[in-house]
Amino acid sequence: MSDQPQTRFLGKDSPIPTSPEEAALDYVPNPRPNKPYLVRFAVPEFTSLCPVTGQPDFAHLVIDYAPDKVMVESKSLKLFLGSFRNHQAFHEDCTVGIGERLFSEMQPHWLRIGGYWYPRGGIPIDVFWQSDEPPAGLWLPPQEVPGYRGRG
Repeated sequence: MSDQPQTRFLGKDSPIPTSPEEAALDYVPNPRPNKPYLVRFAVPEFTSLCPVTGQPDFAHLVIDYAPDKVMVESKSLKLFLGSFRNHQAFHEDCTVGIGERLFSEMQPHWLRIGGYWYPRGGIPIDVFWQSDEPPAGLWLPPQEVPGYRGRG
């Protein structure tokens, strides 16, 4: 019997799900549940589709969370985020929906997501969501994604 948690995707050939609703997320035990710390996922090549034109939209996502009993397994997160490449939704729906789903399923102490979207119609749209105030004493590094500067 292995001490490793059972995961559906880790170490296996796993196709990208066709939709976020079809995507499953795996969670693994937090090895330090009594220590407040921050986990960050930077996703510089996130894509989804515009719900009006069907054209691709691109974003740099930054997901920060303070785990409680479990952590999201990174390959399942990659597959979940990849499932948005054929998903039609506005920037706000994608960003907030990802944050709410992770928070609902994982139940961390705290979670925030920043969606730094590249221009659509000449206007970059940045979307931010967090579950609540961060826990006292949790170190919060800035997300430091520069604002869109175009060709400079």
